Amino acid sequence: MKLGANSVLFGAFDMATAFRCVKMAGYDGIEISAINGMSEHLVLERWQECAPEIKKLSAEYELELLAMEQPSQDPEIMEIAMQAAIETGIPIINCGPGGKSDEPGSIEERIESLGKLCERAEHYGVTLCVKAHVGGAIYNTPTTLTALEAITSPAFGLDMDPSHIHRANENPVEALSQVADRIKHVHIRDCKGRQRGPGEPEDQANGRGDIDLLGYIRVLKEKGYTGPVDLEVIGTKSKGYSLEQCCTIAAETRGHMQACLQACGAR
Repeated sequence: MKLGANSVLFGAFDMATAFRCVKMAGYDGIEISAINGMSEHLVLERWQECAPEIKKLSAEYELELLAMEQPSQDPEIMEIAMQAAIETGIPIINCGPGGKSDEPGSIEERIESLGKLCERAEHYGVTLCVKAHVGGAIYNTPTTLTALEAITSPAFGLDMDPSHIHRANENPVEALSQVADRIKHVHIRDCKGRQRGPGEPEDQANGRGDIDLLGYIRVLKEKGYTGPVDLEVIGTKSKGYSLEQCCTIAAETRGHMQACLQACGAR
C-alpha cells in the first residue's frame, strides 16, 4: 500500500507548502485537491498553469502523484479534470456520489451519470472512483453494492472511506469484505461519534476516533489491496488552522498508518 495525504489538509496554504509538509511527514505520495473553496491547488479553470508546477513539485519532493479529488460529476468539469490528470500523470480521480440518500430515483440517476463519466475515463485511460458519502445517493454498503453491480467499466472503482461507512452506522472493517475486489482507492481518516460531519480536523487524525483502523488496514492487506491510502482531512482552512496544526495532523496520522502496516505485516 502507498501512503499519501490529500493536499486539502493544507488548503489554506499554497501547493508548494503542501508538498513540502507532506514530504516531511514521511508519506510516499500526495493526492492533489481540486476542491473549490477548500484549496487553490489544482484550480481546474487554469489547470494548464497548475500542471507544470505539480509535476515540478512531485519530482522535487519525490512524492508520487497518487490521485486527484474533484467532487463534481458535472461532465464539463470532469472532462477538464481528466485532461489535467493526463497532463500531470495522475492516475485516479475521486469524486462524490451526488444525489440524496433514499430519495426515489436518485441512485439510478447517479449511476447513469457515473456510467457516462466512466466512458470518458476509459477514453483518457484514467480511473474514476466514487465513495459512499453521508447524505448522498450512495451512502452505505447496500447502496455501494447497487452502484458496483450496475457499473462494470474497467475504468470505475470504489474509493473506500471508513469514516462515511462508520457514520452510516456500519462497521467499516466488516463492510470491507463485501466490496474489497472493487476498491481502487482508499480515503482514510478517523471519526468520533456518528454525527453527519467528520468532526474537528484533529479528531480526523488516525487514532483519535472510534474506528478500528488497524483492523481496517489488516483486512485491506488480507484482500491483497496495494493501492493508495490517502489521508483526507477537511476543515482546516475554514477553521483557520495554523501550518503547525496541519503538520501535526499529517505526521501523527503517518505514524499511525505506518504502525498499522507493520502490525499486519504489510510493511
